[in-house]
Amino acid sequence: MAHLLLLEVPGGNDFDLFEAAQAQGHQVTFFTADSSYYAQNGTLKKYLGSAKRIVEIKPFDYHEFEKRAVEIHQKDPFDALLCLIDTRIPEAAKLAERLNLRFLNPESAAAMRDKFTVRTILAENGIRQPEFALATDNQQLRAAVESMGFPVLVKPCDGYGSQNIAIFLSEDDLNPLLDPLDNYLPCHTDYGFGVMANDRLLVERYISGQLVGCDTLTRNGKHVMLGINEKLMYPPPSCAIKGSCFPSDRYETDKIQDYVFSVLDALGFNDGATHTEILLSPEQGPLLVEVNPRLVGAKIPRLLNLALGRSVHEDVIDLHLGKPLSELPYQAPCGFAVSRWIITEAAGTLEEVIIPPASGSGIRHVEILKKPGNPVSYPYQNGDRIGYVMTLGNTREQAEQLADDYVSQVHVKVSPL
Repeated sequence: MAHLLLLEVPGGNDFDLFEAAQAQGHQVTFFTADSSYYAQNGTLKKYLGSAKRIVEIKPFDYHEFEKRAVEIHQKDPFDALLCLIDTRIPEAAKLAERLNLRFLNPESAAAMRDKFTVRTILAENGIRQPEFALATDNQQLRAAVESMGFPVLVKPCDGYGSQNIAIFLSEDDLNPLLDPLDNYLPCHTDYGFGVMANDRLLVERYISGQLVGCDTLTRNGKHVMLGINEKLMYPPPSCAIKGSCFPSDRYETDKIQDYVFSVLDALGFNDGATHTEILLSPEQGPLLVEVNPRLVGAKIPRLLNLALGRSVHEDVIDLHLGKPLSELPYQAPCGFAVSRWIITEAAGTLEEVIIPPASGSGIRHVEILKKPGNPVSYPYQNGDRIGYVMTLGNTREQAEQLADDYVSQVHVKVSPL
């Protein structure tokens, strides 16, 4: 049994890693910048009541975080540090180095929290990627878009979860009455737990193609790819994901894997999990969308768990505890796992979500993430989605049909604005 330090959880509601640690018999000390956030959404008592201790650093300050962690470590040593929340990866990396625990090195962690820095490093290493530029104010943004020409995509350098992403396919998308380029900044995005967006924008060439996600585990610079997660998008201007299929059976794994590993090597990624999104361009081949120094979010690890017949969360824990990747035997996929998201076309206030009964063994997970009273709208970004269903089938077609049929029977009641 090990003692684990867990720093926050994704979305404040994704406790799959915490539950995996408990299933393995480990003890967890949970660090947070705001315990009231978890108390408010009901997860403090439901999940964290079984934590060995809960440590609140409010407002969050790295030096206080390190001080409190070192004090505990001296009396009750930590065996591993875990963090799946983007905004705290750099601090987690610094503390792991201080405590001599296996984690991503601080230099790479800092670089990977800025998408422009990532693009710059890859360009210096000759890795193929879309044309890009940096904008730190609205004048620079307009200049970058006019210089690059359409179509372009704009997103925060420190963003995640498709927040504040905009696609401009042509001049027609620039409504002169709204002046989107002149009013883009400041965006005032609150990432939660006291972290605000830094208003650095990445402007890059928008390229059409198939979006796939590649999840990897890395130990001492050696990478293992778990498979290709093929993603289905809502049509532009939405940047949200409609669903996905794991594993994909439509693309050359080796070619994509080589590209992903070249990105990780260029960034000096040495230890931990990564989620890399790749655009498969018919003309240019694999192109980086973005790379995240953590396990994939939005409950997608559950999709991997279904198809692989094992817990990826437990594998991440074992990795940080120093278990060699060669001792993580991945069996052949148990089938095809598919997700589909529940949405609404209308903008307003959520009243109720009526879901059909989960008939048959193929329906594996159904979860509604929004609550009555929450504002809802068409999903222009991932955070607008209401819930999801995950299915498992012997064939891809079977799993997709199950998921599509289930979502078609969901009824979402919305009070208009």
